[in-house]
Amino acid sequence: MDFQTSQSSQPSQSPHTFQVDLRGLVDLLSHHLYSSPRVYLRELLQNAVDAITARRAEQPDAPARVRLHVDSQDGAALRVEDTGVGLTEADVHSLLATIGRSSKRADPTAAGIQEVRSDFLGQFGIGLLACFVVAERIRVVSRSARTPDAAPVEWTASDDGSYTVRTLPHDARPEPGTTVHLTARAGAGEWLTPERVLTLARDFGSLLPYDVRVGDEAVTDLPAPWDRPYPSPATRRVALARHCHDLFGFTPLDSIELDVPLAGIRGVAYVLPSAVSPAQRATHRVHLKGMLLTERAEQLLPDWAFFVRCVLDTDSLRPTASRESLYEDETLAAVREALGERIRSWLTGLAAGDPERLAAFLSVHHLGVKSLARHDREMLRTMLPWLPFETTDGRLSLEEFAQRHPVVHFTRTVEEYRQVAPIASAQGVGVVNGGYTYDSELVEALPSVRPGTVVAELDADTVTAHLDAVDPAEELALSEFLAVARARLDALQCDIALRSFHPLSVPALHLDDRAARHEQARAEAEAQADDLWAGILGSLRGGAPRARLVLNHLNPLIRRISSLRDAELIGTATESLYGQALLMAQRPLRPADTALLNRAFIGLLEWATHGASDTTGDSDTTDDSGATGDSSGGGF
Repeated sequence: MDFQTSQSSQPSQSPHTFQVDLRGLVDLLSHHLYSSPRVYLRELLQNAVDAITARRAEQPDAPARVRLHVDSQDGAALRVEDTGVGLTEADVHSLLATIGRSSKRADPTAAGIQEVRSDFLGQFGIGLLACFVVAERIRVVSRSARTPDAAPVEWTASDDGSYTVRTLPHDARPEPGTTVHLTARAGAGEWLTPERVLTLARDFGSLLPYDVRVGDEAVTDLPAPWDRPYPSPATRRVALARHCHDLFGFTPLDSIELDVPLAGIRGVAYVLPSAVSPAQRATHRVHLKGMLLTERAEQLLPDWAFFVRCVLDTDSLRPTASRESLYEDETLAAVREALGERIRSWLTGLAAGDPERLAAFLSVHHLGVKSLARHDREMLRTMLPWLPFETTDGRLSLEEFAQRHPVVHFTRTVEEYRQVAPIASAQGVGVVNGGYTYDSELVEALPSVRPGTVVAELDADTVTAHLDAVDPAEELALSEFLAVARARLDALQCDIALRSFHPLSVPALHLDDRAARHEQARAEAEAQADDLWAGILGSLRGGAPRARLVLNHLNPLIRRISSLRDAELIGTATESLYGQALLMAQRPLRPADTALLNRAFIGLLEWATHGASDTTGDSDTTDDSGATGDSSGGGF
């Protein structure tokens, strides 16, 4: 084929129109666009409400009624009547029979129409197709309020993509409005039963501005619970708690007003009564102009506000085409920030005027407030007297802890805290456990909201420096014992130090820091690697301090071990002290540590049983009473 042919030689082309396979489109809607067949009723209500809104824009006194009737006992048919603007025959061909066209979508060439048509719920022109998810046939009878002399028109469509249109006698529908008849498709009759229709109508339409009924049962329940007048704040709190229980299934700790007039938002946030994971995505109920849009809005609030569930009504947020989630745009981002500010203000108000409720809230949801305080210095300053932290002085706020200690020491991991907490507390050193989520970040931010506060990370050198040194003469006398102990732990990248500290019951303390652990992990990897990787890992060897086992010279057990003369026994005892110190610190054990513990345990058993067998085997040392001779060397 010659791609250089001149334009004049190209054959003439005529435009073609896309053909739509309605069966395939219905399958797409039911399995991919919409999450459940239940949305069919929302679309019917939406069309009815928009039709009434359109009529009232021209005739403010026009009736505003929507009636739903299940027409058969087995729920095989549904009829929906509205007093809306209605359709002419031309409208039927233009709108109902054209997928994607909507009279409610703004015409950019028409000045001022955007403001009028923003009152409508639907703008995508595919809502009626959702009815094919449950119906095999849709019949629409409508009479136009704009053209009173026009005859009623009937539009009947089947799920195979065919439709018919015919005009009806004037008495077929005397008043303007529209009636939609659905005939259930095979296997979908359950969606058109009276109980299901009433449940769905109340779920979707309880906040709609017009009179909606299923038979004689009212659907709308206005004003919304958060907009109703109450005799007192306590009565309001009780009523909202009942609403939360009915809606979400839990009784809230508290309720937070969500009122953002500029964004057209009114609603309430309910505080969860129990703690939840920050990783769990919070879902909220969002109504758009009274119609329930979604029960699973995830991006409505900032990530830190995972401790509340919201229900609200808005007229500014944009729905996606499925109308089951919110469109992520600048408006949603601004609303998210505004709602976050409402929750932040509620917290500030509790701190200023209701400390008991704040304490009850923080006992459950301090993690969410800590998440907020990481990035909001003003919130950190406000919550400083209230946020709880684990410390060597007990569970305290940072404010109270900083008042007690000139230097706020902290650890970055729970394991490090467990190593040093008992010893540091006995030495009068205050330590904050910064190993929990957000805690170390908040401790480090403390000087920015409390000028003059000194914050320091606690490492092995700092702890050792706070322990009392042993008299040089006594340590010199134990040099042989210390040399044997150091040699035994050298392969484990661990040094030996001798100090005097309280409590006396602790024989040994294992100390390391992150740099020491990294060096230990590098050395282990180097030992197991091939020549190439061993060389690479060897080049990464640094001067990081090694872990250390600090022996307590005040402990009676250490004094007895240090008096031993058997080098093998000293080594076994040292390994036992090392393993016991690791277990006391609740550190995860490496394979080498586990092997050491097993070896030390068996070694001690062999030593103990060997001494026992020597004693029991010497029958000459037993006196007439059966007592044995002195065997005081049998244990330490």
